[in-house]
Amino acid sequence: MEKRVLGSTGLEVSIIGLGGIPLQRLEVDDAVEVVKYALDQGITFIDTARGYSVSEEFIGKAIENSRNELILATKSPARDYEGMKKALEESFENLRTDYIDLYQCHFVRYKADLEKIMSEDGAYKALAEAKEVGKIGHIGITGHSADLMLEAINLEKFETIQFPFNIIEDQGTELFNRAKELNMGTIVMKPIAGGAITEGELSLKYILNKKFIDSAIPGMDTKAIIDKNIAIGNDLTPLTIDEFNQIDTIARKLGEDFCRRCGYCLPCPQGIDIPTQFIFEAYLNRYQIPDWANDRYASQSVKAGACVECGQCEEKCPYNLPIIDMLKKVDQAFS
Repeated sequence: MEKRVLGSTGLEVSIIGLGGIPLQRLEVDDAVEVVKYALDQGITFIDTARGYSVSEEFIGKAIENSRNELILATKSPARDYEGMKKALEESFENLRTDYIDLYQCHFVRYKADLEKIMSEDGAYKALAEAKEVGKIGHIGITGHSADLMLEAINLEKFETIQFPFNIIEDQGTELFNRAKELNMGTIVMKPIAGGAITEGELSLKYILNKKFIDSAIPGMDTKAIIDKNIAIGNDLTPLTIDEFNQIDTIARKLGEDFCRRCGYCLPCPQGIDIPTQFIFEAYLNRYQIPDWANDRYASQSVKAGACVECGQCEEKCPYNLPIIDMLKKVDQAFS
């Protein structure tokens, strides 16, 4: 499979990596088999997270005898120094390794999060110390807000950026281009929009034809899905006119009610984190991880059902989405 270098890290990664989210819905032996199969088929980049329940543990069991054959990435939502130190040790234990190639600050949503991470008592300090002593190789960041991630990478402290990008979510174009100017590695999460795009291989082809993308990491939990996805990585060709037309049709159809997580709808007067409601609903219905999705949805202090239909969010949405109706669907899905 074609490989690209993740910016200044020097890490050569397969252009299609294994996203670890859906592994948690498998039994351990099945997950181990899937991961090993992915490696056998030429995937050399695996991305997981502390927050993906048992994903780290399953991957750790699968790779313990082939650790040197792959680039391993994980991430934590810890914002403070002690929290990130603890997360690091948990990741080393779960992944059965004493070295992680790329460790990322995960799901950075607010400016206050970024400020805490970069503070004297912040998570970045713990990662920098781990890198200095050779426990991790590189430091990255992930998020869903293009504006905030642009601010983060302009600090020139992170070596990679992971952000959603696909046929219907192109708000990361400026961000990824800027990352390339800074010689940062660029990693695409949600390459098939959390399962909303049924033409997954076409979306991957669209993404990987972008010069500013190093690797896309679709979630994969069956050999059949791996085979379909790696076929693109093994023979990447330019998009045809017919494929561009198909992409336009898909984008128009899904764009009518698909949240790009841009955050322009916020703040909600009722305190609802509107984009996050749709993320959790995607984990519930598209990723089919009900326990994980329900736990996270329930942990919110303000949920989709708190909407009073004031309409302020819809006035601010640049995509004219029917947010009120979409929130009602989320509330019904979790009720």
